[in-house]
Amino acid sequence: MERYAGIDLASEEHRLSIVDGEGGQLEQRRIGHDEQGIAALCRRLRALGVGRVALERPDGLVVERLLDAGLTVVAVHPNQLAAARDRYRVAGGKSDGFDSYVLAELCRTDMHRLRALEPDGDETKALRALTRTREDLVQARVALANQLRAQLEACWPGALVFAHVDSPISLAFLRRYPSPADAKGIGPKRLAGWLARHGYSGCQAPEELIERMRRAPEGRAGGLEAGARRAAVLGLVAALEPIVAQIRELNSQIRGALRSHPDATIFAPLFRDAKTVVCPAALIAELGDSRERYPSDAALAADAGMSPVAVESGKRRVASFRRACDKRLRDAVATLADSTRHWHPWASDVYARARERGQDHPHAIRTLGRAWVRVLWRCWQDGVPYDPTLHGNLRRFQTAGG
Repeated sequence: MERYAGIDLASEEHRLSIVDGEGGQLEQRRIGHDEQGIAALCRRLRALGVGRVALERPDGLVVERLLDAGLTVVAVHPNQLAAARDRYRVAGGKSDGFDSYVLAELCRTDMHRLRALEPDGDETKALRALTRTREDLVQARVALANQLRAQLEACWPGALVFAHVDSPISLAFLRRYPSPADAKGIGPKRLAGWLARHGYSGCQAPEELIERMRRAPEGRAGGLEAGARRAAVLGLVAALEPIVAQIRELNSQIRGALRSHPDATIFAPLFRDAKTVVCPAALIAELGDSRERYPSDAALAADAGMSPVAVESGKRRVASFRRACDKRLRDAVATLADSTRHWHPWASDVYARARERGQDHPHAIRTLGRAWVRVLWRCWQDGVPYDPTLHGNLRRFQTAGG
């Protein structure tokens, strides 16, 4: 008789429940989150003949070890687990052991609604690690840049003369001139020499930068506050500079990892600039290698958050924003849609018609993203690069004179 297991994961100690084919609980125990505990867990599951193991997450160290041990791992969404608890309780109690039992039962009774995980190849895992780390660093950069901008707006708006406050040239300028007092004697000639030493692109002339600094309103901070603001600016600059440098380094590593990935050629034609790497890398990393994961373009659109959630009751029919989705995949598809609307004729038309129907920009991007998902899914399933000459909607649009 086949047996099933559920594991409620934690940072220090996991809870394991094992049930037989009729739902009888055979075992429940605690598993330490260390090498000895995880190795013992894999041996115990194999010794008891466990066929499937259910957890609340699709990745992580424990999942990798279970897959490596040859076990079938099933990912259960936390919302599915929360909805299923009431099937096995009356009083409303909850515990880690109870959750592991519910996971095991779902693995036994609801496998037709769940999906067994398929391990991705090493190239995809590497790409996923790089793109997700870059995303985390970008979020940290944006947060610090907002704090730096707020400090400058409070004490020295004149320093906000470059296009981006977190650009290398802006950070170098603020490191040298963190307060109005530090920049008191600066003039066009002196600034021109400083810009030349730092390899400034020359988008704005030194005279224009000086004029913008002088036009900016002056703060009235006292001596102590001015010193504190200066220290705050230097601290934020010191925190931002290594993050900006590491993002550039990760971009380079992503470019190399993408070049060696077998699926890179599938998505490359979707981007106008051949040097674009972050978005196609994120698409490949979040889609994974298993084509069975998304049996239809509708399944991919739902997981990417590009299709709405239908709510119907009697005469009431509404479509609401889909919140339960893969947020990283949604960002990648939305980025693709937003970039193609500027240069791809069919994408521009789909976006324009969506706006004409009264959709705001985010809604229109999701509408265009849903249209692109049909193309993406077909190319991904067949393993062939996107070819505009085979894009039926594009050809029809061009034939109609678009």
